[in-house]
Amino acid sequence: MILVSVGSQAPFDRLIRAVDEWARLRGRSDVFAQIANGRYSPKHIGFIDFVDPSEFKRLVRNAQILVAHAGMGSIILALELGKPAVVMPRRACFRETRNDHQVAAAKYFGEQGRIIVAADEQEISEKLDYALTVHETERIDTKASPQLIGTIQAFLDGNS
Repeated sequence: MILVSVGSQAPFDRLIRAVDEWARLRGRSDVFAQIANGRYSPKHIGFIDFVDPSEFKRLVRNAQILVAHAGMGSIILALELGKPAVVMPRRACFRETRNDHQVAAAKYFGEQGRIIVAADEQEISEKLDYALTVHETERIDTKASPQLIGTIQAFLDGNS
């Protein structure tokens, strides 16, 4: 299954429409999306408005690929579970978000080779096709390093 998520705060119709069209053109029936009460109702992919966080984690774990907005929660979960992730950032110029912080997050993780970034809906097909060739990604540790914990503890103790 290919899982698509727009997060829980706002719809992202531009992403859902692009993936729906990709599924139609590729004849894919294994795409499922969480659309957050979007105005666009997909015609070629399964969808639900919202998914409980524990169910979302289960869906990501079982997915071949995660396609998402460039929200930190989605990116970090994909990295923790070692899932290939295709992200398309929300853009302020389209009033999808208040600022372009998702563009910055996508750029940062994309430059590290951690995620596959589609800058816009025109790139989503190419990036999804490529993601299907990626079978595994490096997982990140879910625990903080001892050095980070020590630094935070020193700060809290007033020794920084």
